[in-house]
Amino acid sequence: MKSDNLTLHTDKYQINMMYAHWRNGSHRNRAVFEAYFRKLPFGNGFAVFAGLRRIVEYINQLRFSDEMIEYLARQEERYDPEFLELLRTFRFTGSLWSAEEGTVVFANEPLIRVEATVFEAHLLETALLNFLNYQTLIATKAARIRLVAPNETLMEFGTRRAQEADAAIWGARAAYIAGFDATSNLLAGMMFGIPTSGTHAHAWVQQHDSEQEAFDKFAAALPDQVTLLVDTYDTLKSGVPNAIRTAKRMEAEGKRMRAIRLDSGDLAYLSKMARKMLDDAGLPYVQIVASNDLDENIIVELKAQGARIDGWGIGTQLITAADQPSLGGVYKLVARERGGQWEPVIKISGNPEKVSTPGIKDVYRIIDRSTGKALADYVALAEETDVREGKRLELFDPVHPYLHQFVEEYDAMPLLKPVFANGEQVYELPSLETIREHHREQLKLFWPETLRKLNPHPYAVDLSPKAWSGKMDLIRKYKK
Repeated sequence: MKSDNLTLHTDKYQINMMYAHWRNGSHRNRAVFEAYFRKLPFGNGFAVFAGLRRIVEYINQLRFSDEMIEYLARQEERYDPEFLELLRTFRFTGSLWSAEEGTVVFANEPLIRVEATVFEAHLLETALLNFLNYQTLIATKAARIRLVAPNETLMEFGTRRAQEADAAIWGARAAYIAGFDATSNLLAGMMFGIPTSGTHAHAWVQQHDSEQEAFDKFAAALPDQVTLLVDTYDTLKSGVPNAIRTAKRMEAEGKRMRAIRLDSGDLAYLSKMARKMLDDAGLPYVQIVASNDLDENIIVELKAQGARIDGWGIGTQLITAADQPSLGGVYKLVARERGGQWEPVIKISGNPEKVSTPGIKDVYRIIDRSTGKALADYVALAEETDVREGKRLELFDPVHPYLHQFVEEYDAMPLLKPVFANGEQVYELPSLETIREHHREQLKLFWPETLRKLNPHPYAVDLSPKAWSGKMDLIRKYKK
């Protein structure tokens, strides 16, 4: 089986539900599902949507191969051969709307909406959430790091600690979307056009008779890309002095060393001392790069201590989202077709945060014309026109409805864009640079208080009065 055919990248219960629908003759019934997450990760004030490119590629390649059909035929469920033959002809014929990659998003608002037969919609769930959850998580972590290091170079160094190859490659792309400058992963660089960056390992130094010999030979081999790792033996007594001597030899040959890298020890102290040594040697242009299990919290602390660091290599903490390894996105049925009409449906739970919002919905970012800043995200039923027509809106918190305001002078930015229509891709995937620029423009819509790392100001995601009353009506109906 080709590794790029991900059709069976799904949970078994999806196939079982498809089979049960087929046995009951309901597999052609249409349904609408929405994907969203319930809680912002990392205690952050926002998230960064990513994963759409892989979702589009996955949907375009959905095909049950002979090998897959044979495998399903051997399952203990003993699927009817007619059902398996139907799978051979499977194609996605539905429609899909999505937020654009790089968009700043929030909890409890639809990020993706799928309208399709239940047969098709069930199959999409597992892979769609897998791609959305991981890449949005990494992009959000990367955005947090970029916001605390707005002017320094950020390099993604996580491949060796990532959970397998796909996580390394797509995680590098997600980090680049949210503002990282480069990756160490060459395959990610080749696939997506991400700039790549790399120095050398401690092993390079250890394989030579002296640190000085190792530095000089590395500089001779790559004279235009010289960053030297200076902590193999002793950073200040050996590494930096030897790097300075190499830099001086390079100057004599008309070349310039790019940087030194610190990978252990007290990075604040070492960077300050190394900066003084480099400056005293007449090498102010040689930058200092730091690595060693860094994240946004450590970077903030190092800056508070006056660290003299120009670039950061971020690995494990970014690529594994170490402080929150899962986003927790969900994919919920919000409407079903009955008698040719859409009927809203709800999921009720003993956990209030798990109660779904019924009905087919759109999401709008409400921009205050006087400030150019976002006031709230407004979740309205797709049939509603008031927001699209710029009419007076009532914004209120769906959890605390007494918290409300009325707005009149606003622009409504729709967040969900059509991606597939009746099985055909209608959205042209933008370049990675376009996505990065979109992300930068998105950040400008929000006040710094919403974007700050610690105790961010909450941003409102409001339901329209019609969406909220419809939810209350269904809760009352099913609670009787």
